[in-house]
Amino acid sequence: MSDSHISLSTSATAERFSFPPRSATGAPGTMESRTSLSRILHRLFSFPVAMGALLVGAVFSSSRSFRVDPDLWWHIKVGETILATHRWPIADPYSFTVSGQPWLAYEWLGDILSALAYRIAGIQGLEVLLIVLGSAVILALYAFASVRSGNSKAGCVTAIALFLLADVSFSLRPQMLGYLFLILTLLILERFRQGKHATIWFLPLIMLLWVNTHGSWIVGLGAIFVYWMSGLVKFRMRNLEVRPWTSEERLKISFSFLMCLLALPITPYGTRIAVSPFEFAFSLPLNIKYINEWQSMPFSMVGGKLFLALLLGLFVMQIVSPVMWRIEELALFLFGTVMACLHVRFLLVFVPFVTPLLATILSPWVPRYHRAKDKLALNAAIVAAITVAMIFRFPSRAELQHSVAAQFPVAAVEYLQQHPVPEPMFNDYGFGGYLVLSRGPEHKVFIDGRGDVYERGGLLADYIHITRIQPGALAVLDNYGVQSCLIERDAPLATLLSSSSKWKRVYFDNTSALFVRIGSVAKANQTAPLNIWASQP
Repeated sequence: MSDSHISLSTSATAERFSFPPRSATGAPGTMESRTSLSRILHRLFSFPVAMGALLVGAVFSSSRSFRVDPDLWWHIKVGETILATHRWPIADPYSFTVSGQPWLAYEWLGDILSALAYRIAGIQGLEVLLIVLGSAVILALYAFASVRSGNSKAGCVTAIALFLLADVSFSLRPQMLGYLFLILTLLILERFRQGKHATIWFLPLIMLLWVNTHGSWIVGLGAIFVYWMSGLVKFRMRNLEVRPWTSEERLKISFSFLMCLLALPITPYGTRIAVSPFEFAFSLPLNIKYINEWQSMPFSMVGGKLFLALLLGLFVMQIVSPVMWRIEELALFLFGTVMACLHVRFLLVFVPFVTPLLATILSPWVPRYHRAKDKLALNAAIVAAITVAMIFRFPSRAELQHSVAAQFPVAAVEYLQQHPVPEPMFNDYGFGGYLVLSRGPEHKVFIDGRGDVYERGGLLADYIHITRIQPGALAVLDNYGVQSCLIERDAPLATLLSSSSKWKRVYFDNTSALFVRIGSVAKANQTAPLNIWASQP
């Protein structure tokens, strides 16, 4: 029995603690209530719970800066539109460049969750959602590592090490839900391997939510398939083993896998969502080539070096203290490693796939948790201190708005509301999502983070041509009839427009710069004087 199970048990282990003896006149109910209270306290303030609180505190500390992906804003807009109209989009509604191009809200369930958080509490609601999702992910990773290794302390060390690697990818996007679903799927499969069969029936429900939330469901389905296949034969070679399923286990996991397959078409778009991962993989070469998250692992940067150090550390630890590897875990680890090397966004797949190996290797080196040695007062103090710190250190609305203004054209949009400029307007890829949410539907964007619809519509290639200042870049801009440009202040295009006699910069701040065509400046100035904000964030 693993120590993680013992820490939650109310069996005889709890009876090892001594209680004040009952007096002759003491009522049985009083003693029973004291025993129940003691068990509850041991559950609430056990050492594993205190370690979980520390992990949540780490997520909170990292999330205070409100590091969000540019795609967050258009995800919110899609969710708001679905909530308002009770309809799911089938064509692009936000741009003037590919307007009407077929497009589906593949991640609609995650979009609605973000929209609800934003509707209820604004930007602070988004911060709460980011902390909750990040905490859920790290706690699920902690539970998975603890269950696999049978050592909650080793599980905590594993979660801390992998959090340092994955933290950079923690962002408020539907992919965070996909990440959580993947870890829960692996946790359920591990419990099934250990003979706890009841939770296997949660897999179809997870798959139903997952397919409507994020395209990473295909990875989860593949993991279930690998576990299923790994138990069909019996095999052992040195430190590698294949443990066969019993006939009952094979029947249960086969039926659960079939139910997962049957859940895939249950979406607002039928089976069209189920084919989306294949479309992204095989029909969007420009997204794969140019979008940052699809680039290969940057081994010259800190994240790439941590990734490499972890791989080398696993190799060395396996030599020093070899452990038995299961074929399904090894297969998923190798897949996750290859995919993370090819595309940095798959670091979120590598982390849960390396978790059981790292936790198992660390387990002999980390002392086990013994419930009898628990210091409830100290554990309670840790939990209370972290809770109080999170309450009093929760960022104010002004702090969060300042963080957003440092990443997105907040001040520029406020300027545009008071001083309209001629349109259509060109904008940076990273600014598009914020413009979709913050400006009215009459202001269409040039591009936003939905790279799939823009590549299919032919716009992404032109955008790359413009922003990379390839020959004829301004001519391509002219072909779209662009009259104004809102771009990053230090972007190469900003330098080019500043030196052009056809363009004039009418606004800039620390984040963005706004240009209009010279022929349009006089008309704009009839209603709005020239205004330059040089130092405002």
